[in-house]
Amino acid sequence: MRKQGALAAGAAAVTVVLWASAFVAIRHVGQGMSAGALSLGRLLVGSVVLGFFVFARRRRWPARADWKLLLVCGLLWFGVYNLALNEAERHLDAGTTAMLVNIGPLLIALLAGLFLHEGFPQRLVIGSLVAFGGVVVIGLSSSGGGTEVWGVVLCLVAAVAYAIGVVSQKPLLGRLPALEVTWLSCVIGAVACLPFGPALVREVRPSNVWWIVFLGAFPTAIAFTTWAYALARTTAGRMGATTYLVPPLAIALGWLLLGESPAPLAFGGGALCLVGVAISRYRAKPATRVDRPDSKPLSKS
Repeated sequence: MRKQGALAAGAAAVTVVLWASAFVAIRHVGQGMSAGALSLGRLLVGSVVLGFFVFARRRRWPARADWKLLLVCGLLWFGVYNLALNEAERHLDAGTTAMLVNIGPLLIALLAGLFLHEGFPQRLVIGSLVAFGGVVVIGLSSSGGGTEVWGVVLCLVAAVAYAIGVVSQKPLLGRLPALEVTWLSCVIGAVACLPFGPALVREVRPSNVWWIVFLGAFPTAIAFTTWAYALARTTAGRMGATTYLVPPLAIALGWLLLGESPAPLAFGGGALCLVGVAISRYRAKPATRVDRPDSKPLSKS
C-alpha cells in the first residue's frame, strides 16, 4: 500500500509539472495558431503516442455501458477544455487564466461529493479553499488589468468541462486501465476537433510543429495517463486539489523560459497553494494502542 501511494504521488507530481509547462507552451505558440488548429494538432499527436503503447500490449475493451462516460470525458475534457483554454489564452494573461481555470478543482470536489459519494471531508474543503485563495492571489498579482469578458467566459467553460470530465473518468478507472481510458478519450477529442483540420494544415509551420509535438506527447499523452493512474488510487476531490500547484509552477516556468517576472505577491499565492494542497492531502495516522509496561491483565474471579 505504501509503495502504491508513493507511485500515485509521483504520477500526480509528473502531471502537475507537465500541465504547468502546457500553459507556457500554449501561450508561446497560441499567438500564431488558432485554438481549433492547436487543439487538433495536440490531440492527434497524443492519440498516436498513446495508441502505440495501447496496441503494444493486451487490451481490455470497454463495455457498452462505459462508452457514455468515455464520450463525456473525451468530448468535454479533451475537446471543449482544450478549445476553450487555447482561445482564452489569446485574450487573458497567464495569471488570470490560471486563476479562473482553477475553479475546476472546487467544482470537482463538489461534483464528486454529490455524484461519486465521496462526501465533503473537512480537510479537503479547508485545503481547497486555502489553495484557491492562493490561486486568486496569483491571478490578481499577475493581472495586467485588461481582463476581457469573452476570455473570462472561456476560462469558466474550460473549468466546468474539466470538472465534469474528471468526475466522469473516475468510475471508468475502476474497470479499465488508465492508459486505455486516456487513449480512447484523446481519440474522441481528436475526432471532435477534425473540422479544424484545414486550419491546422494552413497554420502549421516548422517553427511551431515541435511545440505541437511537445504538447501532444508530454502534457497530453504522458500527463493525462499519469493523472488517470493517480486518480484510480485516490478520490477525485483530493486529486483535483493537487492541481492547485499548477498556477505557481506555470508562473515559475514562464519566468524561466519566457522571461516573465512574476509580481512579488505571486510568491505568497504560491505558498498558499502549497499549504492548501498539503492540508487537503494530509491523512492522520491511526492511533496505535500502547500497553503500559506495568499493566497486568485482569484475573478472572
